[in-house]
Amino acid sequence: MDDAEVLRILETALLCAEQPLPVAELVRLFPSGDISEDDVRRYLAMLQLDWGDRGLELVQVAGGWRFQSRPQMQPYLERLNPERPPRYSRAVLETLAIIAWRQPVTRGDIEDIRGVTVSSQIIRTLHERGWIETLGYRDAPGRPALLGTTRQFLNDLGLKALDELPALESDDSGLAVAELALDDAPEAAQGPTGRQGDEDKASPEQNI
Repeated sequence: MDDAEVLRILETALLCAEQPLPVAELVRLFPSGDISEDDVRRYLAMLQLDWGDRGLELVQVAGGWRFQSRPQMQPYLERLNPERPPRYSRAVLETLAIIAWRQPVTRGDIEDIRGVTVSSQIIRTLHERGWIETLGYRDAPGRPALLGTTRQFLNDLGLKALDELPALESDDSGLAVAELALDDAPEAAQGPTGRQGDEDKASPEQNI
C-alpha cells in the first residue's frame, strides 16, 4: 500500500466521520501490522499540509482528529443555515467558566464564587449540552457532586486539553471568569447579561 492510498483512506474516513477520530481508531482502518500509530501521525501531518490552502482544515481536538471549516468560511456557511444557534445567558456561561477553570467544584463552590444561587436548570442545561459531568462526590455532609467539563466541551472549543484554556487575569475574580466565558464559549456566546433577582433563572429556549 503506497502513501497516496493511505492518505486517501485516512482522508475519506475523517471526512465521513461524525465525531473526531483518535489515532487508535484510524489504525484500525488498515490490516493489522501494516500501519502503526506513529505512521498514522506522520500521514496526518501530511494531510494537514495538503489541506493548508483549502476551506477545510485538519485539526486535533480532545476526542481525536477531524476536518472542520476555517473561521473565515463561517460567514458564508451561515447563509446555508440562517437559523440562530442557541443563546446562553450570562448565568449559564459564568457557571460553565467556573467549572472549567476551577474543576472539580460543587454547586456550593460555584454559588460561593458567583454570590448567587445557581438554579437546577442551569446545571441541567450544561449536562444536557454535554459540557459538564459528575466526576465524583466530595467527602462532606450530603456528599455533594463534584463537577467537571467533558471531552465534548473541549471538542466544541477546538481544544486538545484543559491546559489550552487561556489563563485568568485574576484568580479570585468571578467577573474575570465570566468575561472569559463570554469570549470563548462555543456557539452563541453573547447571550443576555442581566441577572434576575437573587436566583438565576433559565428558560429552556431563549435564556438557557
